[in-house]
Amino acid sequence: MQDTTILWADDEIDLLKPHILFLTDKGYKVQTVTNGADAVELFKNNYFDLVFLDENMPGLTGLETLSEIKNINADVPIVLITKNEEEYLMEDAIGSKIDDYLIKPVNPKQILLTIKKLTENKRLVTEKTTMAYQQDFRTLGMTLNDNLSYQEWVDVYKKLIYWELELEKLQDNGMHQILTLQKAEANVQFSKFIEKNYLDWLKNPDKAPITSTQLFKKKVFPQLDGAGPVFFILIDNLRYDQYRIIHPLISEYFRLEEEDTYYSILPTATQYARNAIFSGLMPLDMEKRFPQLWQNDEDEGGKNLHEDAFLADHIKRVLRKECKHSYTKILNIDEGRALNDTVSNLMKNELNVVVYNFVDMLSHARTDMQMIRELASDDAAYRSLTLSWFEHSPLYDLLKFLSQKQVKIVITTDHGTIRVKNPSKIIGDRNTNTNLRYKQGKNLNYNAKEVFYIRNPHDAMLPRLHLSSSFVFAKDDYYFVYPNNYNHFVNFYNETFQHGGISLEEMIIPISTYTSK
Repeated sequence: MQDTTILWADDEIDLLKPHILFLTDKGYKVQTVTNGADAVELFKNNYFDLVFLDENMPGLTGLETLSEIKNINADVPIVLITKNEEEYLMEDAIGSKIDDYLIKPVNPKQILLTIKKLTENKRLVTEKTTMAYQQDFRTLGMTLNDNLSYQEWVDVYKKLIYWELELEKLQDNGMHQILTLQKAEANVQFSKFIEKNYLDWLKNPDKAPITSTQLFKKKVFPQLDGAGPVFFILIDNLRYDQYRIIHPLISEYFRLEEEDTYYSILPTATQYARNAIFSGLMPLDMEKRFPQLWQNDEDEGGKNLHEDAFLADHIKRVLRKECKHSYTKILNIDEGRALNDTVSNLMKNELNVVVYNFVDMLSHARTDMQMIRELASDDAAYRSLTLSWFEHSPLYDLLKFLSQKQVKIVITTDHGTIRVKNPSKIIGDRNTNTNLRYKQGKNLNYNAKEVFYIRNPHDAMLPRLHLSSSFVFAKDDYYFVYPNNYNHFVNFYNETFQHGGISLEEMIIPISTYTSK
């Protein structure tokens, strides 16, 4: 504060001497001038942290002086002070990008508050945010040792993401490191929670959270009330934190009706989790009901090629009536634009499903492309890349169009990802699948402390490829690496975003319903 310098231009500056003395006593350095031309000249040759401008001065007006000063340095905050309360003047001032606006007569405390807001805001916000997180840190630390329910785990995860996004704004590496350690500890405890409860959830769904298979039944079908079409938009591989940063853009055009979460089934991989959403069935039941369509890990070809058929069967099985619907999968920007060109044709449907594969491609591209690895070097950069994509995507254009119609929008994903940091050695036969966060195979050899082991896949409602097949899921931020070429694969995959295993990021999934404003 001692170094804060203020330029104050007012043709009646002598009448403001009490204000100047008050600020001087508070440690501010104030230089005064009586007209706009002197203000511009002084500003050009000196550095100021803040400028106060009287609106009605002889010669250059306050707004004209503002324009001149902004041309010299647009980053310095400027406050316009005026006797005139006319709305047009306020609009002109706001349009000229002033930082604050005060009506005469002003009192010293009002001036002081404005100075603190504009010059010390970052420091005050940092101190308050840091103090608040430190208090929550202790509370969260104690909570993690409790016997939490599935809803309490959702609350913990949301709280961690809230603080991650708040601390990110402060660019305080020390506090961010503390949060990172707390998130890691939360994932350790969450993995134990899933290991203890997951199989029981499958046996007793009434005592379990909403999972992938129940999403349409509990969150989508009830929206089909005939008031207008429902658009179910699934952005593949979208974590809760990524959803939180695109939500403000969506809420500019839609009213949020409900924000909720559900739990992804295991494996948290597209071929399992997303097929379960559209079919309303666990993978074992899908294999039985659709022997010609279901693809196991060993099978050749795409694993998500029949979602529209699964959805049609799901609608018929659950709603037991006709439901005019569409299914569209978007794999690139041209397909997104093509959908936007024809979206009017979908307005007569009760339900329109749109799958956007962008984020999934981004996570895989980050593994494969050096440039993407550098652009998305950590969680904050990964979020930023997602936000940039969304802002310029055909999906955002689609939402803007739909906001002018009488529609409901349900936005969700199938699973999240976690940035993996710890290699876990595993040995399997040559038919073992390639996913880094789960393995299915015969005679798997692994570190038991680092995995959730399911000896009989049928217990987890998963297909069993062979009589001796089993599943292992990586916990926390581990990723599977074979002993052969161990160092090469560790260097290649370390700190990449992966999915298929057990973590808060992969399993606790956002689902939100929006209505037209």
